[in-house]
Amino acid sequence: MTDSIRARAIALYDRYTHEGMDRRAFMAELSRIAGGTAAANALLLGIAANPAAAAIVPEDDPRLQARSLQWELIPGRKMSGYGAAPVDAAANVATVVVIHENRGLNDHIRDVARRVALAGFSAVAPDFLSPVGGTPADENQAREMIGKLDLAATVADGRAFIDWLSSTAGGARKVGAVGFCWGGGMVNRLAVAAGAKLKAGVPFYGPAPDPLEAPKVQAPMLIQLAGNDERVNRTALPWIDALKAAGKTVTGHVYEGVEHAFHNDTSVERYNKAAADLAWQRTIDFLKRHLATT
Repeated sequence: MTDSIRARAIALYDRYTHEGMDRRAFMAELSRIAGGTAAANALLLGIAANPAAAAIVPEDDPRLQARSLQWELIPGRKMSGYGAAPVDAAANVATVVVIHENRGLNDHIRDVARRVALAGFSAVAPDFLSPVGGTPADENQAREMIGKLDLAATVADGRAFIDWLSSTAGGARKVGAVGFCWGGGMVNRLAVAAGAKLKAGVPFYGPAPDPLEAPKVQAPMLIQLAGNDERVNRTALPWIDALKAAGKTVTGHVYEGVEHAFHNDTSVERYNKAAADLAWQRTIDFLKRHLATT
């Protein structure tokens, strides 16, 4: 497979998964690019995330305590999710909210939460589809459900959770957030909505809000972008510029030659280990700097 075919196929897949392209039209065009239906199906397996891919941090890692969670955001509105923390974590250890892609809360995001916990934080990955029944097994259905969410209500859910974690009842914790794709966009929006209660935000290739919202951000931001991700970069790069112009603490990294979702190790064609490792180390260093409890 040539780099040109790979790049065109990934761009087409992004249109399908992020812009509402009809699946029949998507498969027809992918078959044309790949040179046939069988080749298209093989190519799709490499581009799409593999839910059966092995975790980097096992579920039963003895260094961690991890479990499913459920909590009440406001009376009558519950959220479920997944939490992981070091076995010897202090009660008020800094918490990182890990926000899923547009596939919902899946095993890959649970694995990412465990990676955050191994760095010494309490990690909580909410399922933002909880109010509409939770993340289904079918990722195509999950994308459809996320596309129908009330964005203002979803941001309010995230803000309510950050408010609670930073309150006395929630442990008076320092709170950061890291998110990927749709979750990266949510980190940007929560940085606008949560004010000083969010102490650090790390959006990976997340669509950005209107640059006019930049003055509302109080959290330091580390923005991680893929060089080949034209769709996201159209909004993310002006967002970085607006944050800088507003005097905010922001660092943007563009990883040249890599694709949207380059951090997702369950997608063979998108994952770039060198960029993912560097971005992750920068993420952990940033979170440790801004969420230090001493």
